Amino acid sequence: MEKFTVYKGTTVPLMNDNIDTDQIIPKQFLKSIDKKGFGKNLFYEWRYQKDYDENPDFILNYPEYQTASLLISGDNFGSGSSREHAAWALSDYGFRAIIAGSYSDIFYNNSLKNGLLPITQPRNILEQLAGLSSQEQISIDLPHQLIQTSVGEFHFDIDPIWKDKLINGLDDIGITLQYEKEIQQYEQQHQ
Repeated sequence: MEKFTVYKGTTVPLMNDNIDTDQIIPKQFLKSIDKKGFGKNLFYEWRYQKDYDENPDFILNYPEYQTASLLISGDNFGSGSSREHAAWALSDYGFRAIIAGSYSDIFYNNSLKNGLLPITQPRNILEQLAGLSSQEQISIDLPHQLIQTSVGEFHFDIDPIWKDKLINGLDDIGITLQYEKEIQQYEQQHQ
């Protein structure tokens, strides 16, 4: 998993509440267990009109947001089914963090497990972030738990264990591999 320490990027506001996992990645695209290739189908029903013709009215298709890597959204992001593919699709598209009012628990954990940082902020701060210029780079400083923008600095909370995992780029397999020597010794003793 890629380390997440301090990240700078531009934002795109998608201020809907209750964006569920079927809106993030519709069920017809859940045919693979490889984490790559889902980004082109992210928000499929909203992004495309027919046969991948871009919907000019959907914000991710606006030219000024084409390179955004930080998604600003409303409350209850990632609700619905427990599909991990939703986090894969957001990451594969290029998002590194989501800043929303709240998340479903399963989506929140799936995001963290896949190196996608979900940040919670109150509505008034979300509205300030949603109003930023599409050209403004903001900074997300995970070690100090700060969002740094032209309109202010905003603290965010994160479980210290998840913070450590993200800063060090450790998923569950990476954590297990830290004990590879001890595992090999155990296996040799118990053959």
